[in-house]
Amino acid sequence: MGKVTIIPQKINPITQMAHGAIKKRKVAAYARVSTESEEQATSYEAQVNYYSSYIKEKPNWEYVDVYSDEGITGTNTKRREGFNRMIKDALDGKIDYIITKSISRFARNTLDTIKYVRELKSNGVYVLFEKENLDTSDPKSELILTIMASIAQEESRSISQNVTMGKRWGVQNGKVSFAYASFLGYDKVDGEIVINPEQAEIVKLIYKMYLLKGKTRKAIADYLNQNGVPTPSGKGKQWTINNIDSILTNEKYKGDALLQKTYIADFLEHKSVKNNGEVAQAYVENNHPAIISREDWELVQAEIKKREGVGAAYSANTIFSSRIRCEHCGSFYGRKVWHKGSSYEKHVFQCNGKYDKSHSQCKTPHFTVDEIKQKFILAYNEAMTDKQRIIDDTKEVIALLSDVTEIEKRINDANTEIEIVAGLVEKLVQENASKIQDQGDYETKYQALTDRYDRAKAELEKASDELLLKKARQKNLESIVVKMEELDRVLLEWSDEIWLTLIEEAVAHENGTLTFKFKNGYNITK
Repeated sequence: MGKVTIIPQKINPITQMAHGAIKKRKVAAYARVSTESEEQATSYEAQVNYYSSYIKEKPNWEYVDVYSDEGITGTNTKRREGFNRMIKDALDGKIDYIITKSISRFARNTLDTIKYVRELKSNGVYVLFEKENLDTSDPKSELILTIMASIAQEESRSISQNVTMGKRWGVQNGKVSFAYASFLGYDKVDGEIVINPEQAEIVKLIYKMYLLKGKTRKAIADYLNQNGVPTPSGKGKQWTINNIDSILTNEKYKGDALLQKTYIADFLEHKSVKNNGEVAQAYVENNHPAIISREDWELVQAEIKKREGVGAAYSANTIFSSRIRCEHCGSFYGRKVWHKGSSYEKHVFQCNGKYDKSHSQCKTPHFTVDEIKQKFILAYNEAMTDKQRIIDDTKEVIALLSDVTEIEKRINDANTEIEIVAGLVEKLVQENASKIQDQGDYETKYQALTDRYDRAKAELEKASDELLLKKARQKNLESIVVKMEELDRVLLEWSDEIWLTLIEEAVAHENGTLTFKFKNGYNITK
């Protein structure tokens, strides 16, 4: 073998300067506090001042900046603007060395910590974690860092679980919180939930338009927008179908509160997801003053279910929309304009499926508005000839509806079945984790329990819906009795209110008659 001559290294691979050459180290610091409390704000300012002075005192260090994030959680780096700007500057060659208080201040996510440290290290940038006395320029730092970052992540998980448990203890004790800034109708005064009178009127208007006037959610949103009514989020925002739906279905407006509607599924991402039974909930009755009566709230829920059954065909453009049905094809009657713009213009109601080929052309006739009104007045007057008998019959129906023993038993049985299956699943999973067993057999058992759970959940939902509709029908009939006791026996002129209060729907027949189906079960054809 020939002569081998070792050529000494002349350039420092880190500084890219000749050995012995003096170059100031470009040093930055990173500071973060995770809340926006006054106490933490003081800590935040102290960190910034400390690092500024500490870096500037070192003669061989060149101060770059103290990058910081205030009031930002550390479990991910997506929203940490200061941190992300620091990483970019370091990779762009503006920083050689970063000082931070601890691994948990840098990142509590193990993967993020290792990822950024490696990325910085490969670009000649090192990090000093003061609390752990760990400098990533040390070759032994990688293993130590991995272990410590994992510990920091477990601490974060523990904190997250403590916060979650705090919320769930609040659930167990019925502790209710409101997002007052975006929740219409209530304010917090001296720690108490109180009604905001001006906003409460908006809530009442929404319920009235939906229940008494039969308006759709879109029609209500359009009306509120056209009249400049402020949204829950304040000025500059538009009312949407979702806004209206949220107000119509929120139990808080009847004075109750369902707790733990959502939960944090991933402590690293802090993503809130809908609670479909994964986490225990609590229902608090009469927690605060109601804006909507319990009866009206339940009537609205029943009306929502009813309209869902109708589907896209439901309309509320007029008081007759989605209330007159064709005997031939089952479609609703809709308003049509004949000879529009001419002296012969005429408004009629006609089957929406009249010229639909799939219905083989309906034979039911059209009706003018006056014809519908006249027929209803005749039906009303016939029904009210024996007003007291109708009222007494309606009260008997109410008494039958008030018996919910059978439905409540089905609900209790379904809840019991769900609890049993959940216990069996937990036991099955634990056994599979602790014992060696056939995985095919395990999957078969697991799937059987899953199917059993799905059946019980479906039965619970079905029975709960039936209970809601039965109670709503009972309340509806009770309100009809009160209304009928006030009404005259003879109706001389048309009334929108009486039509909407008493009539479930009218069925149009081929012979030109209309059968009016009263909400108390009476049917009269005219």
